[in-house]
Amino acid sequence: MIENAASDRLTGRVALVTGAAGDIGGAIALRTARDGATVVLSDLAAATDRLAETADACRAAGAPAVHLCPLDVTDESAVTEAVNEVVARVGPPDAIVTSAGYQGTFTPLPGYPIGDLRTVLEVNVVGTFTVVQACAAALIAAERAGSVVVVASMAGVSGAPNMAAYSASKAAVLGFSRSAAKDLAGAGIRVNAVSPGFIGPGRMWDRQVELQASTPSAYYADTPEEVAAQMIGMIPLRRYGAVQEVASVVGFLLSDDASYVTGTNTEISGGSA
Repeated sequence: MIENAASDRLTGRVALVTGAAGDIGGAIALRTARDGATVVLSDLAAATDRLAETADACRAAGAPAVHLCPLDVTDESAVTEAVNEVVARVGPPDAIVTSAGYQGTFTPLPGYPIGDLRTVLEVNVVGTFTVVQACAAALIAAERAGSVVVVASMAGVSGAPNMAAYSASKAAVLGFSRSAAKDLAGAGIRVNAVSPGFIGPGRMWDRQVELQASTPSAYYADTPEEVAAQMIGMIPLRRYGAVQEVASVVGFLLSDDASYVTGTNTEISGGSA
């Protein structure tokens, strides 16, 4: 397993990670804990058990403090209230990661359900917007600089078959991050995106392989084993990435090591386009 060495580059910072019960979000939260941040972990109330596991890992990694913040990122008032509570308890979040996301239904475009499209856009686009907006307002009010990392996807860069809604949502997130970087630069708030490609092992990898295999497609075979091999074959490095490799890039972008980096998208894809 690829492990991230601890550092002190986020010491004194407050890291807010949404989607912290997920594979990638949990790894990013652990990275911020190892880098010395006070960690605020957010996810849906239904994911409380997995969120608690992430919290335990962050404490074991030496985080100065860990706070849980169950939250639906699509609820604007709830997001504002949660950020205000964080400010009151530990100060404004100045290392912000929006990892909450929903892949949606796997099906070719002609049969894609519009209701699910709206859910994908609400979670991935509206949810990202509301969290960044609320955190930016808190930082500006406190006259504090900060760094935001938006978790996008290679699906938003190049498009993914059977995932039109998800691909569209992540393309929108990339556009949002570039615009937000310009709007917030004057306040000393940097905004960057990362676009993971195929990342595994874990729930996300297994789900994607299984659903692509079960969806009629000119691009993938009909069994998970064959689909997994096809996906790996698309990657020049001939392996999927580890969640820790995503977390390492995010940790760099959050830190002062990236103090002159804003408005970028880092593709974490093993060379695939």
